[in-house]
Amino acid sequence: MLAIADPADLDDGPRTNKSATTRMCVVTREVRPIGDLIRFVVSPSGEVIVDLKRKLPGRGLWISASHAAVAEAVRRHQFSKGFKRDVHVSASLVEKTRQLMVRSAIDALAVAAKAGQVVAGFAKAEDALLRHQAVALLHAADGAADGIRKLDATVTKIAVQSGKTQEIPVVTTLTSAELDLALGRANVIHAALLAGPASKTFLQRSQILVRYQDGGQRQGS
Repeated sequence: MLAIADPADLDDGPRTNKSATTRMCVVTREVRPIGDLIRFVVSPSGEVIVDLKRKLPGRGLWISASHAAVAEAVRRHQFSKGFKRDVHVSASLVEKTRQLMVRSAIDALAVAAKAGQVVAGFAKAEDALLRHQAVALLHAADGAADGIRKLDATVTKIAVQSGKTQEIPVVTTLTSAELDLALGRANVIHAALLAGPASKTFLQRSQILVRYQDGGQRQGS
């Protein structure tokens, strides 16, 4: 027999909750901004699927953006309890969710590149930093330490010289192969984001990916 779910566990669908800015995590029972949460819905076949864009039809269940929280929801059968019905939960749901987040970040970076808001390569990234055009620095997660160290030092130097209390974000969420895929070129290790709405979208998606991988804490990328 399924446990009785709290009415707050489910939303009423994306069309009726456009103004919602917070939801309750069914695992922690904490009310958090929707940007810190992941929405899940049930497909017509009865399988639990992730709804990263929060647009899929049907009632949704929300979980903190943390692989540990999603894993705990699977372990505790929270999806069946929350949806108040028997549902199929893939054994790979936690990893599939991460993979979809990676894909979402890649797609956002590709859009930013097409909008002219990304420059790739060590020299171009460094130039964008020195010209104060960069709003974020990207390193491949598997990039060589030497190049990463040099550009990070430039970020710190610029922050000190300009008197800023906070350095620009440094994003290390994607591998070189994933950066290649997003930017349509080979062997990308370093890149810089330029100001624009597409860059902002990529930063938002990379930040939630970092929170998911690092346990759901609010951290820089």
